[in-house]
Amino acid sequence: MKAKLNRELYNMLKKSAEADIAKAKLTMSLLSDKAVGIGDHSTGDFYKNAEEALSMLADAKDRIKALEELNGWEGLGLDDA
Repeated sequence: MKAKLNRELYNMLKKSAEADIAKAKLTMSLLSDKAVGIGDHSTGDFYKNAEEALSMLADAKDRIKALEELNGWEGLGLDDA
C-alpha cells in the first residue's frame, strides 16, 4: 500500500530540505571562497564545518528523494485534502 502525504505537509517537508541544501551550499562557498568563512577559527573548526555542511547537503537530498518516492516523483499522487 502506497503512503501519501497531503500537499501542505509534503510542501513543508520539501521546502525545509531545500533550505538545508541552500544553507549547506552557502557554508561550503564561504569556507572555500571567502576568508570570512574561516575567520578566527582553527583548522579543526574549518574541517568540522566543512564536514557538517556536506552531511547537511547529503541528508537534505536524501530527504527529498524519500519524499518523492513516497508520493511519486515530483509530488504526483498527493492528496488535495
